[in-house]
Amino acid sequence: MNISKAKAKDLINASKGKFFSVAFVKKNGDLRNMNCRKGVTKHLNGGELAFNPNAKGLVVVFDAQKKAYRMININTLQSITIDKATYSVE
Repeated sequence: MNISKAKAKDLINASKGKFFSVAFVKKNGDLRNMNCRKGVTKHLNGGELAFNPNAKGLVVVFDAQKKAYRMININTLQSITIDKATYSVE
């Protein structure tokens, strides 16, 4: 099923801490697959970002494999698997 970038961002933001998988193109051009979730606060150090990621089309998530925070670029998002459903992002 194909969905828009806005719909994909809505699905990620509405995931309520559930794990999901994404495939996107990194800044250097590599394809990255990641299992992640939103809403993780355990590893925060109290610092703040110097910019608004939402304004740059980025979503902050917690990477379950690397145990670190990462950003997904919505503009280069290829696919998302959430709640046992896989979506292609146009």
